Amino acid sequence: MSHRPFPGRRSVLRGSLAASAALTLPTALGSAPAFALSGRPKAGWGVQTGDVTCDSGLVWVRSDRPARMIVETSATESFRNARRWHGPLLGADTDFTGTTRLRGLPSGEQIHYRVLLADPDDPRRTGEPVTGTFRTASARRRDGIKFLWSGDLAGQGWGINPDFGGYTIYNAMGALDPDFFLCSGDNIYADGPITSSVALPDGSTWRNITTQEKSKVAETLAEFRGNFRYNLLDDNLKRFNAQVPSIVQWDDHEVTNNWYPGEILGDARYTEKSVDVLSSRARQAFSEYFPISTLRRPDGRVYRTVRHGPLLDVFVLDMRTYRNANSTDDQTTDAQGILGAEQLTWLKGELSRSRAVWKVIASDMPLGLVVPDTGDGKPNIEAVAQGDPGAPLGRELQIAELLRFIKHRRITGTVWLTADVHHTSAQHYQPSRAAFTDFEPFWEFVSGPLNAGAFPASTLDNTFGPERVFVKAPTASNVSPAGGYQFFGEVDIDGHSGELTVRLREQDGTVLFTQVLQPGRVGQ
Repeated sequence: MSHRPFPGRRSVLRGSLAASAALTLPTALGSAPAFALSGRPKAGWGVQTGDVTCDSGLVWVRSDRPARMIVETSATESFRNARRWHGPLLGADTDFTGTTRLRGLPSGEQIHYRVLLADPDDPRRTGEPVTGTFRTASARRRDGIKFLWSGDLAGQGWGINPDFGGYTIYNAMGALDPDFFLCSGDNIYADGPITSSVALPDGSTWRNITTQEKSKVAETLAEFRGNFRYNLLDDNLKRFNAQVPSIVQWDDHEVTNNWYPGEILGDARYTEKSVDVLSSRARQAFSEYFPISTLRRPDGRVYRTVRHGPLLDVFVLDMRTYRNANSTDDQTTDAQGILGAEQLTWLKGELSRSRAVWKVIASDMPLGLVVPDTGDGKPNIEAVAQGDPGAPLGRELQIAELLRFIKHRRITGTVWLTADVHHTSAQHYQPSRAAFTDFEPFWEFVSGPLNAGAFPASTLDNTFGPERVFVKAPTASNVSPAGGYQFFGEVDIDGHSGELTVRLREQDGTVLFTQVLQPGRVGQ
């Protein structure tokens, strides 16, 4: 498998919005398309691919008006002998977005594609095609795999800053030419309005591109949709989307900070207080703006397995939808936990059946890092660990059950990847250091944010015996992207030895930390 340099790819996004031309965008660009538009359909929000396997993948696009989605694929950029796929009719019911599933693709090959938007009343009238490319997973172990992960985009009021070059971290990630990108949640900050300017500690000013939907917390379906569209105003992200497939999960900020099912908000910014209502609207917008294989199922679930050939299975978790209420998290029994009973059963079954050399558990929250939830003035817990270093309590009980299962079933090659805490670190979990000992050693790697406020390192909880082998974090809270501390991680699996190398990188791609793991082991 040849990994070509990112700048050398010639897949060009055409018809893109000139987002940096103005800081405040008119309503026509920031909201739903108008039916009175003249000309041909346009796809100014670029294209994306997602959940790519050895022989399939999903292609996403958004139109500026009603249109029929058509996808053409080819082995070459000339599109000779192109194969055509007829996609859905894009209309107001999906905010003019649509996804087309491609099946029967060759494994381990570069696929070039272009999306055409056709006038539904006159199929001969099509807009200018928007092009992209992706690699299918290889069925041959020797080809190896390289992928990246991170999370947390446009948080804490730090949006698209044209003076800063926009979301420049995507250029550094694209230069590595990964097979895919795992986004570990907080793809948007629906609860975080973005103003036109923010004063920085050094006296300078951070400037944001703004839109109407980002001027307040998202409550309506239109406002949630506008949050997802906001990020697609960044040319760096659109270029990356057109060249690197994604595996996307969600966390809290796709809805509101630290949410859980059944919660009633006390936040005065919201007129809609029911989190269940807000999460339903957010889930619809989330499903419209990302190509995710399971969201069209009757259960509309986010958790899923994405198989990437003989070397890798990715188990994508959802630690939001099925969790119990945030609390002090010190109960001695907890059947629901952070995953819910059904998702835990699914994960155990999928891990047992997996024959991949490496089994990456994509967790939207860390395991042994204490993440508090003090939004209502109470010392509640947002993630798993609650700071008590003793035997498992609360949500830790469910994780203990899973870790015990992995040990006793002798499931090899498990690695945990996460984001959420807005710094980067590597934790090694070891029974000899732990209060709970019935598990095999494992690694958890943390990365992010992509473009959000950076925060000090979280406190560790000793229940599962974590040792922080590496960390880079600021000492102050909510450090802007201009102050650094923006991170992503890289996983490189060698096709010959099977070794898995993790590199923690900062915004410009500089390697901060490297860890090599050996295949075929229950614990590391």
